[in-house]
Amino acid sequence: MIAANLGFPRIGIRRELKFAVERYWSGEWDEASLLAAASRLRLSHWQLQSEAGIALPPSNDFSLYDHVLDTVVMTGAIPARFERKDLRLPLAGYFALARGAKNAAPLQMTKWFDTNYHYIVPEFEAGMEFRLSGEKAVEEYLEAKAAGFNTRPVLLGPVSFLLLGRRQKGAATLRTLVEQLLPVYEQQLAHLSNAGAGWVQIDEPCLGLDLDSGQRELYELAYGRLGRGKPKIMLAAYYGGLHENLRLALGLPVEGLHLDLVRDPGQLLPALRAAPKDMRFSLGLVDGRNIWRCDLDRALDLLRAAQGYLEPEQIQVAPSCTLLHVPIDLRQETGLDPRLRGWMAFAFQKLEEVALLARAASTENSFEIAQQFAAARRRRDERRIAPETHKESVRARTGALRPAMFARQQPYSARRLQQAHAVPLPLLPSTTIGSFPQTAEIRRARAGWRSGLITQAEYETFLRLEIERAIRFQEAIGLDVLVHGEFERCDMVEYFGERLEGFAMTTQGWVQSYGSRCVKPPILYGDIERRRPMTLAWSRYAQALTDRPVKGMLTGPVTLLQWSFVRDDLPAGEIAFQLALALREEIADLESAGLRVIQVDEPALREGLPLRQADQSAYLQWAIAAFRLATSGVMNQTQIHTHMCYSDFRDFLPEMVKLDADVISVEAARSRMSLAASATAVHALGPGVYDIHSPRVPSVGELQSLIHRALTAFPPERLWINPDCGLKTRRWEEVRPALENMMRAARRVRAGIYRKRIQPALYKSASA
Repeated sequence: MIAANLGFPRIGIRRELKFAVERYWSGEWDEASLLAAASRLRLSHWQLQSEAGIALPPSNDFSLYDHVLDTVVMTGAIPARFERKDLRLPLAGYFALARGAKNAAPLQMTKWFDTNYHYIVPEFEAGMEFRLSGEKAVEEYLEAKAAGFNTRPVLLGPVSFLLLGRRQKGAATLRTLVEQLLPVYEQQLAHLSNAGAGWVQIDEPCLGLDLDSGQRELYELAYGRLGRGKPKIMLAAYYGGLHENLRLALGLPVEGLHLDLVRDPGQLLPALRAAPKDMRFSLGLVDGRNIWRCDLDRALDLLRAAQGYLEPEQIQVAPSCTLLHVPIDLRQETGLDPRLRGWMAFAFQKLEEVALLARAASTENSFEIAQQFAAARRRRDERRIAPETHKESVRARTGALRPAMFARQQPYSARRLQQAHAVPLPLLPSTTIGSFPQTAEIRRARAGWRSGLITQAEYETFLRLEIERAIRFQEAIGLDVLVHGEFERCDMVEYFGERLEGFAMTTQGWVQSYGSRCVKPPILYGDIERRRPMTLAWSRYAQALTDRPVKGMLTGPVTLLQWSFVRDDLPAGEIAFQLALALREEIADLESAGLRVIQVDEPALREGLPLRQADQSAYLQWAIAAFRLATSGVMNQTQIHTHMCYSDFRDFLPEMVKLDADVISVEAARSRMSLAASATAVHALGPGVYDIHSPRVPSVGELQSLIHRALTAFPPERLWINPDCGLKTRRWEEVRPALENMMRAARRVRAGIYRKRIQPALYKSASA
């Protein structure tokens, strides 16, 4: 019985990949230096997996930016606006696809299934020709082999690759695209076989989605050609159960199948009963999505059930999915409460659990293994009865909720008039999403404050100066609704986690969000309480600096839940309501301080939507209710904004309307305002006109064009002008000209609207 792994975090324990890539982007490092750093990281990660007891680690799971982007390059699926050449070397071309070039907008980016990881969205154009480009998979397999590691190369499957992309106008049908793409995969598999790879893991996570008959036929077509050859294929589906697609997967001519038994343990026995007798199974028994220790007894029961049907050599024990979504090594967290740390497992510890399960199923009556299982039971029992995880006062509040707490005082049609009187704004009012650049100076000041090198008073003085600079800049360029810049916040979730009871923070618990962007999710382990205001002082200070409205900035309850490592011993809806009540108190304080515009960001609301349609209604019921619970306690005159980004909202618009937010801002620049025409039912819309995830500074003409596109669907009275997202990851050298251009474009469009409205009236008056 083999202990295997599907994928390992890429970033390094101390975010070595992030810093290496950013040094390359800045020009400090050349291409060779970046590639050497990446090689060192891969070798250290294979070594860690070996130390954890993994006999079959993956290769080609590493990426400098994103594994879907790597597949774009591997297949030569390069849009015509980029130069058609081998984009692996130089790396400037590779990164241009993700970040844009001077004359080419980047590929779009959106959420990877229901996770907080973002992938680069492939574009399939008319006449696009696929070809094998580069040998990354082979090179990394041989690199591991030379270092003494027997790995299983990983490829993103052809069908999921196509289903996750977007076909442009005039592009071939999906069936034709599959047929054109398969020779590339056949070539790649042949090269891996020639290099000595006996098995290849092909990830097809779309097998866990609702598929129509045509999409199922794509799988039969693809694996009818790729299957039963060399190397052998371990088909990996994860993030949920296969359900009606199980029979399809078992019928494909592949030698192995991975099952996510954390999300759907009930699929194991039907799979074992219907599988071909020689099929091998990779059993995903350890949660690859969260940081809690495995229930080893439950996992071993599933493993024993599999042993009743399969020979030992047919079984691989594995995490439920790639470990991309968890930090690397809990041993780094020496500052955590030892008891809390005992409840947790990061990637290294999860692989130790995988190896332990494989040994437990292969060994009879081992005293050492029995001791480890007993220790795991003690930790699980300790967590279940820990007093900090259960607070009666919090449970009483959620139990006493009333229907009136989930609704605003009056409908939007009435609120809008009162808001216009309380906060007079021009047509096409402008704002930003919230954060401004987190400069090296800000990060140094925060680090100095945390380490005690500067005092609390010195740190607060520094932040006040940064806020005042931001306010003056916004006034100078003519923004209508200002923000304080969030300089005191390291992260939009971590900041609140540090100030709410029931959360714990790590020091090295980093995970990749996209590219070089890493986040450190808080650990939500107990019932939630707000002891004191969290944002009030800074928002009040910013508002005192200007006579223009300043937005209060909060992170919404669903996003706080989704972007944390959340407890698994309480229904998600109940946790969201606890968070919503804490935010409701904060919003009341902001409103009492005179703020009339309050933004409650919910970028994770769409991300949290279950992958299967049958499961979505229950989620939406509590998720929308949580937002409304947080925001419905305000007066009619107070504008509630929300922001969402980097998810596909086309099938989510009715739910966005149900939030009853006065203004919703969304990502729209990369999609050229395609969402605006579909979103006419929302009260007011702020479609992002400036893509903040690219260093490109858009021209005034480009921004005007996007605003005009939005105006074809939305009247100017209901349209806001703003960037796609917060600006914390950008440099001031990029932000200043981009926002100045945004405001020039807004003023020009606004002036044109006024001329069209006023001149006919003046002409009519003169004629009379």
